[in-house]
Amino acid sequence: MHRIVVLALEGVIPFELGIPARIFGIARGPDREPLYEVITCTVDGGSVRTDADFRITVEHGAEALATADTVVIPATHALGPIAEEGRLPEPLARALALIRPGARLISICTAAYVLAAAGLLDGRPATTHWSHAERFQKLFPQVDVDPNVLFVDDGDVLTSAGVAAGVDLCLHVVRRDHGSEVANRTARRCVVPPWRDGGQAQFIERPVPEQSAATTTATRAWALERLHLPLPLTELAAHARMSRRTFTRRFRDEMGVSPGQWLTVQRLELARRLLEASDLPVDAVAVRAGFGTAASLRQHLQAAIGVSPMAYRRTFRPMKAGPDPAEVEPERVEPRLDLVEA
Repeated sequence: MHRIVVLALEGVIPFELGIPARIFGIARGPDREPLYEVITCTVDGGSVRTDADFRITVEHGAEALATADTVVIPATHALGPIAEEGRLPEPLARALALIRPGARLISICTAAYVLAAAGLLDGRPATTHWSHAERFQKLFPQVDVDPNVLFVDDGDVLTSAGVAAGVDLCLHVVRRDHGSEVANRTARRCVVPPWRDGGQAQFIERPVPEQSAATTTATRAWALERLHLPLPLTELAAHARMSRRTFTRRFRDEMGVSPGQWLTVQRLELARRLLEASDLPVDAVAVRAGFGTAASLRQHLQAAIGVSPMAYRRTFRPMKAGPDPAEVEPERVEPRLDLVEA
């Protein structure tokens, strides 16, 4: 069984501390078997204070980190020299050194400071809570910080934005490990959405818009029903009754990405669901998801997650005998402008 070790630091935030045990602890396989073992440790095995009015006591010390397949570090507001100087206290540095090579590392919210101070984010993309992003980037210029996303998956190192984004990231990990059916079932048991549209840019504090200001909400809902169509920016803006420029600006303010980027993500999500849950040929999946051809879908899926449609399908569902004709002779295609516009 995959072992997840959660490292509770001094000043840990109870909500974030409980996320891994809740999400991974209730994830079940097809025969209702548990998929993860979750244990919690502290640096010295003793109790730690939280940022609430209580302390927590655990059964494990840092030695548990050496047994982890995945290590999760929840957020804390008591970072001290980590956030001030980018320096790890010696006891914490010794504890992190126990993590075996190849173990997956996950930080929630401000715990990204810990990974960065340990040098584990150097040259990598990462995120943290939007209110810390600017300071984080100045303290760790070698990290490629994206303040707009809910989480970043860089393979063996994953980072999330604040609070509920930790739920998003843990569900993403379940989905990556065991497929959307398991992740969706886990999400339903937690009464949370399996994934959320957009990034944390939509939560950043901004001046309240005028009451008469239109939003792109209705147009996004309209577009989700028509992902199989080209949906150029001009058509989206017309539906929202805005100019292209105003629509693009308003869309970025609300979602943190351009309309074209958002559409591509939605199409990829639809394609992944169809690959996982249907027997449709890759050509048909590509058409239904709005990519037009299997080659175009292959190009976008490869760029997004590094695998072909058939490799993705083999990972998440049993295969029938015989290859999909769409995968036999890959063809070269030019990128579709309607998918990358704006």
